[in-house]
Amino acid sequence: MRTANIISSLIIVAAAILSVPASALAEDKAAISAMEAYFDFSEYEGGTILPEQIPAEEWKNIYVIDTRDAEQFQKAHIPGAVNIDWRRVLGQRNQLPGNKMVLLYCNAGTLSSQAALALRVAGMDNVRILQGGFTEWKAKGGFEANRKASKKPAKLELKGNEK
Repeated sequence: MRTANIISSLIIVAAAILSVPASALAEDKAAISAMEAYFDFSEYEGGTILPEQIPAEEWKNIYVIDTRDAEQFQKAHIPGAVNIDWRRVLGQRNQLPGNKMVLLYCNAGTLSSQAALALRVAGMDNVRILQGGFTEWKAKGGFEANRKASKKPAKLELKGNEK
């Protein structure tokens, strides 16, 4: 019963976070209590993943959401991603898979972090944020980030007087 009450409170908090100005939430003791309960059980860095932590062959097993606006998504995105504006992700949570990782990203991780927090507060523990967002994903090699990070740098060989 206590778990059901906490989850119910967390869903109310998530809705409040997205629809009420921050100054109004400062006075909402139920919202503050529900967020404290969430943070008591949230694991350190459990909500983030680096591009290099995902092997290329694993991307097909991840439900990837681009939380940027449609215009940015149309210009470029991670292949296979679906576009759900960060403000709409919580409202579409019932359509998201519960049996595999749901990975959210934006340009750098700020907006996707807000959407992911709302989903996690609403009880979805399979949600992760792509740390560094689309920018970092591209910079680290996209789907090949894991392979590139796994390669060991070549040894520098010193010869003759260089030792």
